Amino acid sequence: MPAHPSQIAPLRADALHNRERILRAAREAFATRGLEVPMAAIARRAGVGVATLYRRFPSRESLITEVFADQLAVCAAVVDEALADPDPWRAFRTVVEKVCSMQVADRGFTAAFLTEFSGSVDFEQARTCAEQGLAEIVRRAKAEGTLRADFDPADLILLLKANQGVSTDTGDAAAAASRRLVAYLLQSFRAESAGPLPSPPPFGLEHVYDLPPASP
Repeated sequence: MPAHPSQIAPLRADALHNRERILRAAREAFATRGLEVPMAAIARRAGVGVATLYRRFPSRESLITEVFADQLAVCAAVVDEALADPDPWRAFRTVVEKVCSMQVADRGFTAAFLTEFSGSVDFEQARTCAEQGLAEIVRRAKAEGTLRADFDPADLILLLKANQGVSTDTGDAAAAASRRLVAYLLQSFRAESAGPLPSPPPFGLEHVYDLPPASP
């Protein structure tokens, strides 16, 4: 019979310290280099052996899930708050602004959120809920007549890809560039700005990041 959670021994102080060092190092590495950073590089950054890293986190997916648990909750809260907003355009604008701000602040989180992880149930559920919530936010803004009628979900992907480009700068420069880009694009999304557009590209969430295979 599996041990009850209350019967599982807590981590020793040194093991807990190593775990926190690994999480901190992984968070910093993912934020600056993306998810493709090798696990060995994370171990070196944390000052632990690769075997120690894998004892604490047996797979890259388990490490990513733990590193970005807080950001995942924040992202879900952003969508939930927008869904509760009675003003459809304000809800749409707020989601776009906050998600793009998160993308600039932490490249790793956006990549993690938009990348499929086999067996990572939490991320798959979060992705599904986010997609459904965003679709509803878009539907409401269109129905109200504030969001252009030809807005396509692929346009959100275009926005994230464009914002990804300006986020390659660092610090305040990246944040300022992102805010201006998002302001420009939000104006173009308004119904009163609508004009003829080419057909939308066949983008899905997986097209935001074209990540190379994970390194061991």
